[in-house]
Amino acid sequence: MRLSSLILPLIGLGTTASAAYDNPLVNLDYGAFQGQYDSTYNLSYFRKIPFASPPAGENRFRAPQPPQKIIGGSYDTNQDFDMCPQRTVNGSEDCLYLGLFSRPWDLSKKTKRPVLVVFYGGAFIQGSAAFTMPPSSFPILNVSSLNDYVVIYSNYRVNAFGFLPGKAIKESSTSDLNPGLLDQQYVLKWVQSHIHNFGGDPKNVTIWGQSAGAGSVVAQVLANGRNRQPKLFSKALASSPFWPKTYDYDAPQAEAIYTQFVNLTGCAGFKNDHETISCLKSVDVQTIRDANLVIAASHTWTTSSYTWAPVIDGTFLTETLTEAVNSDSLNTEFVWGMYNSHEGQNFVPSGLDSAVSVNGFNSSIESFQSWLTGFVPGLSAKQIKQVESVYYPAVGSTETIAQYNTSLVRAGLVYRDVVLACPAYWIASAASRNGYLGEYTISPATHGSDTIYWNRINAVQQTNPVVYEGYAGAFSSFFQTGDPNAHKVTNASQPGVPELQRTKKEFVIVDDGFENVKLDQLKKRCDFWRKLAKEVPV
Repeated sequence: MRLSSLILPLIGLGTTASAAYDNPLVNLDYGAFQGQYDSTYNLSYFRKIPFASPPAGENRFRAPQPPQKIIGGSYDTNQDFDMCPQRTVNGSEDCLYLGLFSRPWDLSKKTKRPVLVVFYGGAFIQGSAAFTMPPSSFPILNVSSLNDYVVIYSNYRVNAFGFLPGKAIKESSTSDLNPGLLDQQYVLKWVQSHIHNFGGDPKNVTIWGQSAGAGSVVAQVLANGRNRQPKLFSKALASSPFWPKTYDYDAPQAEAIYTQFVNLTGCAGFKNDHETISCLKSVDVQTIRDANLVIAASHTWTTSSYTWAPVIDGTFLTETLTEAVNSDSLNTEFVWGMYNSHEGQNFVPSGLDSAVSVNGFNSSIESFQSWLTGFVPGLSAKQIKQVESVYYPAVGSTETIAQYNTSLVRAGLVYRDVVLACPAYWIASAASRNGYLGEYTISPATHGSDTIYWNRINAVQQTNPVVYEGYAGAFSSFFQTGDPNAHKVTNASQPGVPELQRTKKEFVIVDDGFENVKLDQLKKRCDFWRKLAKEVPV
């Protein structure tokens, strides 16, 4: 059903449904939470629920701690919440909240609905889960009445607050590596404990994100039910997963970030690591914000687009993505990876498309070579030659790009594959049951272009209903069932989403619909990077 034809009937139902669904009250073991009902969109929602204690003071850089008890009556959830600390003056350490919405439910019913947990993007340096009505991703839920699930958006710590690496952090009794990822896992544990109170089924959970949110999906898939971590979900969708190079927590690159951070915050010079970390836990938030910005920008056009990222910590993340895929040991049944044709171009120097140097780069072959050796400094001269002549020649093509011949597109494809497309392909190919891979090609097909069809209500969803219904409808069906074709909205003239392992094909979104395209060049390129994974590392 199209957006325009579905919303209006729901608005009409609002006046009769409102009396039954106004202000749902849910009791949890740490408090009573008052929700709201929106008759315009026919949604029940809880916009602000604390899921952990504020990670401030001694809890800074620490795994999330249990939420504080709610006393003095019910907690009004119909309020905004702050983002975790990030750029300039944004955010607060009192930020570990989640929001929840779904179509109205009768809590007395025994039938529980599937659950979708969403992680936001922002390159692991920024982002927020707070929502207003209608919430982000509402077009997916609203594409068809066949699907009915509960949606959760949760905050997690970013930049240094969520991803400060280093041996000193590992050895601290009051600190943890990758606390941003542990925040996400804590939400998934919260789902297991509490979602039944909201009509959700803890045995039918999907995780989803875009960009760094999808990189977060990769991280959670790597931990899910593996290496003594609990199994918390069965389905995962990664939309353009931003999965930058993953170093060991004590690798020279990681230790350099820790040392730079200590120096920038004025916490250098103490006699031992314990005193240094005590200083880091006590400095004001603005000092850390300022240090974050310096470090985030330090490698913009060299070894990485951004610097803050997950590390291999030996506990939550015990191996790289390629190591896990090589061992064929992922423990998530249904996995769907998406990528966009030209999305790597968002992350490479724009000067690669200019005859005149911009920020030290231009369109010459020499400039491309300079960028490439900076981006993958661990590769030998012979391996760099393979990249340039065999896998990404000056004039080449992909499954969906008939021909490219510029340094910008060439570099964009290298970046796209290493950081975005290959991670999507790898996790989809390693699903323990069914995997799916999709490519979005509608111009400009850069990073985030595809969100127009599923993030917010807009005119494109009505002017191009075939793509909206086929794309958002496949997402919704996957969230509901694990199969993007089970609740297919488009008619038989449009192909469905092929199962990757069986067909070796990807689902391609084009201007007027969809295609199934045989994988060839992407597979070869991803296999190449997989062989060099330790040198990159990914």
